[in-house]
Amino acid sequence: MRQTDQLSDSVLGSGSGPMSQGREFTWASSDFVRVQALIYKHAGISLHDGKHAMVYSRLSRRLRETGHESFDDYLTWLEKQGDAHEWQEFVNALTTNLTSFFREQHHFDILAQHLKSKPASTPWRVWCNAASTGEEPYSIVLTAQEALGTNANFKLTASDIDSKVLNTASNGVYRMENVKSLSQERLHRFFMRGKASNAGMVRVKPELRRMIDFLQVNLIRDDWPFKEPFDIVFCRNVMIYFDAATQRKVLERIHRVMKPGGLLFVGHAENFSESRDLFILRGKTVYERI
Repeated sequence: MRQTDQLSDSVLGSGSGPMSQGREFTWASSDFVRVQALIYKHAGISLHDGKHAMVYSRLSRRLRETGHESFDDYLTWLEKQGDAHEWQEFVNALTTNLTSFFREQHHFDILAQHLKSKPASTPWRVWCNAASTGEEPYSIVLTAQEALGTNANFKLTASDIDSKVLNTASNGVYRMENVKSLSQERLHRFFMRGKASNAGMVRVKPELRRMIDFLQVNLIRDDWPFKEPFDIVFCRNVMIYFDAATQRKVLERIHRVMKPGGLLFVGHAENFSESRDLFILRGKTVYERI
């Protein structure tokens, strides 16, 4: 998770009533208000009023696939009859996954230094809770192997609310253009190049994939499956989608599943200075669990 599209209502109209002529479906402000309430309830995401265009575009696909002729019909059906699969499709449609290998490089430099600061036999439990299509979790375990060696006692839990991107992450297959920022040394050591029909693709080597457990987790629910605390948590570019109350609630839960002194890595636009009772700033967008 991620960033929503930065489209303005000028693309589709003011959003104050039915959409302009020529649109496939009628779209009114009341539809948007319902979508806002539903995505907040099910995913904790706060959609601001400038997202009419994005919501219309994304959910129009769901109307086509489910055979509904209006947003009102679709949303009413979703609330009354929609099964778990369609609720997941609804959430997936309204979340976008913008990610890359070693995004915000300074975090991985700090991670490597932190891992090296402990004895080589130290066991590490790490959680990446916005795994998206896998570039971030693979960057984490790649860093761990470089810092600790191939026999490192390092286990990463990688989660996301979006089931489709987790499947992509678990497969670990990427286009060459997605790994062009990596050095040739890293490509040779950690990836396998595709041949024949898979030319132009790379796959993460099995030894990296075995270091990661992928699972679906909704951060606003109380059913987190973790039994042991984490040493490190990556929660980057997630909180920007939550309002202040939801941010605080999620931070409290993250605090409960971390060891004292553990590190929390957050996105460049996220600041938790209001939660000094939980985390202390230790570096650029890096916090320590109290």
